[in-house]
Amino acid sequence: MVVGGMLLACAWTAGAESPAATAAAAAPGATIAAPAAPADAPPAEFKTLDQEVQGLKKDVIDLNKDLFVLEEELLFPANTQVAVYVSMDVGTFFALDSVTVKIDNKEVKNYLYTAREADALLKGGVQQIYLGNLKVGKHEMVAFFTGKGPMERDYRRGATINFDKGVGAKYLELKITDKVAKHQPEFTIKNWE
Repeated sequence: MVVGGMLLACAWTAGAESPAATAAAAAPGATIAAPAAPADAPPAEFKTLDQEVQGLKKDVIDLNKDLFVLEEELLFPANTQVAVYVSMDVGTFFALDSVTVKIDNKEVKNYLYTAREADALLKGGVQQIYLGNLKVGKHEMVAFFTGKGPMERDYRRGATINFDKGVGAKYLELKITDKVAKHQPEFTIKNWE
């Protein structure tokens, strides 16, 4: 027995099953325990960790949206906000290259159009070219349009509007239309009330 005990002790220290498990396996009618889960299967901990990471990503995206809205409200409050849009109608007599906007003799925007953007405007698109703040009172806006006019000539024209900025937001539209009777483009600024 002493020799057997030494053998069991040696087997146990070498990494085999414990002496109690060896004895249970040697007993007649003993049941053998089911093998453990395969080593390559991810533990349940990793699955829940992955779900937590996905939840955190969603929370960060939602928070980013909220921060963007808050930033817009802080930078451009509705009572001082002025927005300028560009639109085109037909475009037979003018191919738009760029627009420069000055408010109160200060250049606030200079935008160079790609062919794709100009095509989008011709198809009825409207672009917000400027969003900023103005104090209440009288202001002047000048817009310069550069492009190719009739017979592929370089063309640069301007339009001016004097407007009163009230307490609410102000919306202005730079409108490019074709004047068929004169075979010329027409540039106007519309004040949206």
